[in-house]
Amino acid sequence: MKLCMNAKEIGKCENYVSIMTNSIEIRVLFLTDKILRIRAGFDGEFAEESYSLLTTAWGDRMDAFLGDRRKRIEAAAATLTDSETTAVIQGKLLKVVVEKDPFRICVYDKDNTLLHADIVDLGYQEDSNHRRIHTSEISVDDCFYGFGEKTGEWNKAQKFMSMSPKDAMGYNPKETDSLYKHIPFYIKLNRQSQKAVGYFYHNTYECDFDMGREKSNYWKPHSRYRTDGGDIDLFLIAGPSIREVVMGYTDLTGKSAMLPIYALGYLGSSMYYPELEADCDDAILEFIDTTKEEDMPVDGFQLSSGYTSQETPQGIKRCVFTWNRKRFKNPKNFFEQMRKRGITVSPNVKPGILLAHPNLEEMKKQKIFVLDSEKEEPGIGTWWGGKGVFADFTKPTTRKVWKDLLKENVLLMGTSSVWNDNCEYDSMIDKDCRCDFEGTGGTIGQLKSVMSNIMCHVTEEAIEETFENERPYIVCRSGHSGIQRYAQTWAGDNLTCWEALKYNIATILGMGLSGVANHGCDVCGFYGNSPEAELMVRWIQNGIFQPRFSVHSVNTDNTVTEPWMYGDCTQYIREAVKFRYRLIPYLYSLMERAHETGLPMIEPMCSAFQQDTKCYEEGVDFMLGDSLLVANVVEKGAKTRMVYLPENEVFYDFYNRTRYEGGQTIEIPVELSSVPLFVKEGAIVPMAQNQLHNLTTEKVTGIHLLIAAGRDNRFTLYEDDGITNEYKTGNFLKTCITMTTGEKTVLNFQKEGDYQSVVNNMYLDVIHPKKAPYRVFLDGKELTHFLYRKKFESAMSGWYYSQTLKSVQIKYENLRKDYELIISFEQFDMIGM
Repeated sequence: MKLCMNAKEIGKCENYVSIMTNSIEIRVLFLTDKILRIRAGFDGEFAEESYSLLTTAWGDRMDAFLGDRRKRIEAAAATLTDSETTAVIQGKLLKVVVEKDPFRICVYDKDNTLLHADIVDLGYQEDSNHRRIHTSEISVDDCFYGFGEKTGEWNKAQKFMSMSPKDAMGYNPKETDSLYKHIPFYIKLNRQSQKAVGYFYHNTYECDFDMGREKSNYWKPHSRYRTDGGDIDLFLIAGPSIREVVMGYTDLTGKSAMLPIYALGYLGSSMYYPELEADCDDAILEFIDTTKEEDMPVDGFQLSSGYTSQETPQGIKRCVFTWNRKRFKNPKNFFEQMRKRGITVSPNVKPGILLAHPNLEEMKKQKIFVLDSEKEEPGIGTWWGGKGVFADFTKPTTRKVWKDLLKENVLLMGTSSVWNDNCEYDSMIDKDCRCDFEGTGGTIGQLKSVMSNIMCHVTEEAIEETFENERPYIVCRSGHSGIQRYAQTWAGDNLTCWEALKYNIATILGMGLSGVANHGCDVCGFYGNSPEAELMVRWIQNGIFQPRFSVHSVNTDNTVTEPWMYGDCTQYIREAVKFRYRLIPYLYSLMERAHETGLPMIEPMCSAFQQDTKCYEEGVDFMLGDSLLVANVVEKGAKTRMVYLPENEVFYDFYNRTRYEGGQTIEIPVELSSVPLFVKEGAIVPMAQNQLHNLTTEKVTGIHLLIAAGRDNRFTLYEDDGITNEYKTGNFLKTCITMTTGEKTVLNFQKEGDYQSVVNNMYLDVIHPKKAPYRVFLDGKELTHFLYRKKFESAMSGWYYSQTLKSVQIKYENLRKDYELIISFEQFDMIGM
């Protein structure tokens, strides 16, 4: 074993401080004023070879691979003061105190709040199994969130979790661990200080986290990170807000991809269609045509791998980069027909090649596979339909060959979207199988977690090289830290049950705090018997708020989950899906915000209301953006819904505008049609005035702007063409809407960008229950006041005060310039005039 018991020598070296312990060297570096790197070099090499980091202050072997994505900065300044018992490394905002004997590292913020402390004796270890361990002091007031994709309760205090990605079909939504992702990052939030700090363990090996489950009387309460290999390479990210931590983490690993707008639409799918014996293409086209008949918006179809089924000596098997021409007579024509309907097809592509694959020998000659641990042959693992071999994406040759195969057999059929699936590599049980690792050699045990990221990197390049001006749309099931910069993800093959509806919400929220803003779970459940009618309605009503909205199933009772499968409930589902499409301006703006800042699209209550500790355990209710509190019904047979409204806030019922003071739990009646939704005071929510059914072929031509005018706020409405890459060169429109409240509510609209908006009409719905306005001015001109509703509705512009909604209704033609709208609530003395 290696144990760090005391510090022998501490000194400044280049841009870091070196701590020589009795066992190993530990390096401390201030990457920025708020991001601290603590690296325990158990192998003594300190090699810089990261597929994950996009911000560095050092040269890295992957600089050429990541290219322009990677940003090199200068490490932040820090001074070292050494004494006999301690050494202090002082940065601008953080202070590191090294206690020499017994050894530990403590980190304080500028208020001298302890953010992190190692546990004496246990701090940095290599155990007898050569696992590397970091142990940290915690308290009963600490809450823990994130960890990528996890099941169960929201707060992970006293939980034990592993990160060993699995193909976890039909997983228990409360207990199964691990799922599909490997994201060794979490956020600690303390109830007393109400400060947050992030822990990113920059390491690709399988690992586990004990967040206080283990207890020993000899040491203070502690958490433990344990990994199978590599260094303890901790990036400690100071808040104090959770949002600041998430932004810092995504500065390191990348912001969410700016996907095409249709990625936010309803994505139809089912394993049923591609598994039909013949004419699967016709069946899928019929499904899309049925959505139109049913007045159901739709934008995409996730094409399961049945299209690759081939007759082999071992029977019908899925063989990647092939097409079953009995099922899909003419793939190019199929994609063309889907495009004519405004539908983007995302074909399923897997990194495993069956030993029965007809092109295996040709692929072997190109040497693109992970090698056996001893022989100069591909390593073999269990795969769908038998044994198989696996692409080694850490090898430049493999990336080139894979890109060519992807172009020829998938993209050139007519799609700029790919669904990368089954890329966990968990069936390679010999973890010593060898990978190229850009020429230096590594093992699959070390590198399997990054294979999915690199596969998506290759996919993105292939799409960009095939379609000159189309935004890639990649979907990926697995992923390591940084997967957000390539793909939209989802939590795999969930179970069809009420528990999955409830606990999947926390799974998605955890991904949002782990940098992956564009995430979801299969709506209505993937595996099991078909959902009962009530469960299906409730799941759709929840699914419309998930960033990824896809109904996908492989029901075990020979049914197919489709929106109209329960005729007497289709109206509720249709209404919910249509409402999502009206929310598209808001959702698309939030996606762009995630692309710029890394912030989640749906945000947990503990992050949105960090000042209220009553929100720290909430894993069902959440905020959609800053303005809408979503409180879905997730219990069978519910007649009422209890909702806690955070303190020091005011909320309005979205539908009837009932006003609620925060800091209380309310109980509201619910029916099957109910989607409980609350508007936070200060809200600015842009919605589509015209009902959309397809985001590829239709545009928002009118904006319905919902505003709760009780608190100053701002929101940026984002527009572009939704499809091309022209937004990168300025062809976008950002309308910054700034609201200043008071006796006069002033809305300032400032525009940036070259995109010519197709929005022709503006309709403002301004909640203001205290009283009606006296005057409304648009760009310096007074708008006509209507007392009669019908005259207001027939007018091109003007305003009306709704007594029912206690709301100022304002309409006008969209102004394609900066302008100001003033709603004057000044008191007018009509009697004494």
